[in-house]
Amino acid sequence: MAPAHRLDRLTSGVLVFTTRREVRGAYAGVFQSRDAAKTYEAIAPFDQALTLPMRLVGRIEKARGSLQAALVPGEPNAETLVELAEVRGSWARYRLSPVTGKTHQLRLQMADAGLPLVGDPLYPVVAADAPDDYSAPLQLVARRLRFTDPLDGTARDYESRFSLTWPPG
Repeated sequence: MAPAHRLDRLTSGVLVFTTRREVRGAYAGVFQSRDAAKTYEAIAPFDQALTLPMRLVGRIEKARGSLQAALVPGEPNAETLVELAEVRGSWARYRLSPVTGKTHQLRLQMADAGLPLVGDPLYPVVAADAPDDYSAPLQLVARRLRFTDPLDGTARDYESRFSLTWPPG
């Protein structure tokens, strides 16, 4: 069994695996060609000054050996639609729809927008106990994944029922 696409190690939710090596490339191609619609949910601070929905667009690069990716000047290669799903006090649940799939894209872009994800040990700063402290997990879930099956043309729609944990306050 092998994954047809990837999630950050700390992200929970929907992940597609293939059990037959000969079909893995076909499924991986769905993600490489951006033909899969991915929706994530995350808990982060609520900022009523932000106008939502908003698009986060920038250039992300990750240097070999570095724990963090970085937003750098240059041609944009990462885009995410951010929508407000729910507010509870000073926290909010956001719906994140990435157009691209760069390493740590959602985590980096949200932190850069002033909305660091609850439990993120890397953004905006690397925590002293990162990356193996699971006592306060990252509140990011790959909630829904939709694509056309490359083998039989069937519409596929998978949804995670994993619950996010709201912080107090």
